[in-house]
Amino acid sequence: MKAKAALAALVKHCDGLLRTAAIGDYDGAVNGLQVENSGTVTCIAATVDASLATVRLAIAAKADLLIVHHGLFWSPTHPWTGRKYELIRTLIENNLAVYSSHLPLDAHPKLGNNAQLSAALGFKKLRPFFASHGQTIGFQTAMNLSRDELVARLARATGSPPRVLPGGPKLCRRIGIVTGGAGGDLKIAAAGGVDTFITGEGPHWTYALAEELGLNVLYGGHYATETFGVKALAAHLSKKFLVPWTFLDHPTGL
Repeated sequence: MKAKAALAALVKHCDGLLRTAAIGDYDGAVNGLQVENSGTVTCIAATVDASLATVRLAIAAKADLLIVHHGLFWSPTHPWTGRKYELIRTLIENNLAVYSSHLPLDAHPKLGNNAQLSAALGFKKLRPFFASHGQTIGFQTAMNLSRDELVARLARATGSPPRVLPGGPKLCRRIGIVTGGAGGDLKIAAAGGVDTFITGEGPHWTYALAEELGLNVLYGGHYATETFGVKALAAHLSKKFLVPWTFLDHPTGL
């Protein structure tokens, strides 16, 4: 008999676990259940971005719940015509629910992107770091690690070499992590006392700013640094609710 769980139970658990209502975020994040299904989950799919492409991948994987980090509602979502109509029609016709968690998943101390990437890099004794929307979302650690070794570790963790802005010391002593698109906030990172900052991506002008701040910056890729949280959350739900899960890799290269 196929294992199944109630969608409402999974959503309630996620909302409590991730403190969805308590964590501030961008208006378009719309954290929590974004699309319902008929009420039952037999297979969970996890991916970074909600899009027509990843929805189709989830359907091919026979999932009825899609866990995402970047949800459906970042910009005005009306009218429902063209590709938007195709997206909502595909979700409804295939009974696929969508649960999205942005900053709540970034900030979670165990399952979050920052905690999971820190673990993959071998960091221990983590401390809160980097305020955003009313709470800290990242972590920092104190250690003695060469910049070259840190670059190599990040490449192994994400599967591709990072872009390096070598504005700081060759020996990294205080390292901060905020996955995703925090490159535009190097001053916030430097004010946190780190000499090395790991994030996903940033604009061109941050190279000169990193030199000015005396800060090493490692851009590991927005997508690549944010695969960790959805995988960890889906694996947790699979273990708790006894339904299978799969990761849908749809890299952007950014």
